[in-house]
Amino acid sequence: MKVNRTQFALDRTRQVAPQILEILRSRILSMDLTPTTVLSRIALQSEFNVSQTPVRDALIRLEEEGLVEVYPQYATVVAKIDIDHATQAHFLRLSIELEAVRRLTLESPAETAQVLERVLRQQEAVASADQFDQFDSFDRDFHRTLFERSGILGLWATVRRLSVHLDRLRRLNLPMPGKLETVLADHRAIIEAVRSGEPEWAVAAMRKHLSGTLSIIDLICEQYPDFVQR
Repeated sequence: MKVNRTQFALDRTRQVAPQILEILRSRILSMDLTPTTVLSRIALQSEFNVSQTPVRDALIRLEEEGLVEVYPQYATVVAKIDIDHATQAHFLRLSIELEAVRRLTLESPAETAQVLERVLRQQEAVASADQFDQFDSFDRDFHRTLFERSGILGLWATVRRLSVHLDRLRRLNLPMPGKLETVLADHRAIIEAVRSGEPEWAVAAMRKHLSGTLSIIDLICEQYPDFVQR
């Protein structure tokens, strides 16, 4: 897949390498840059109007995160989705978010449900095929809220960093028929379970929600065989 872009204006009052990193990471996670896409360093230098150093630094970070593979003297390509890494990230999220939702249901059910409700309304407003980026952003906000209200927001960045392969699987899952509606229904069920003050109900609702993508992993791999690595 070859992506042609016009020159991209960076904020020159800030360091440019982190900005390039964030832009490229966002494109990879959103599947704008699909697995096996070749990333030309020269093309990136031209697009961002920078020297080779910030581009090289950004690609090194992406390689450390497992999002690109660098073949010296040959090419840099977007890495395939590592199913094993995605499964491990899923285990991590289950471990943290099930406990977070259990505690919040016991300690602040009404307040937590109210905050989550606000995020859900925003997500419902962008539940369409041409707004996947915004839908996905509000999905992250929904889960980030659980970390914040549980007093463990410091773990959020770590979870995000380790979830890159799981996030790309989810992005492949979003366009599937009925997926947006299922996500919204799951979020609604979590909110109602939290509001009820019944922790086991809330835990069950969260477990069902978080297991959605991995439950159809074989289907995803069948539909996108060139994008995954098992």
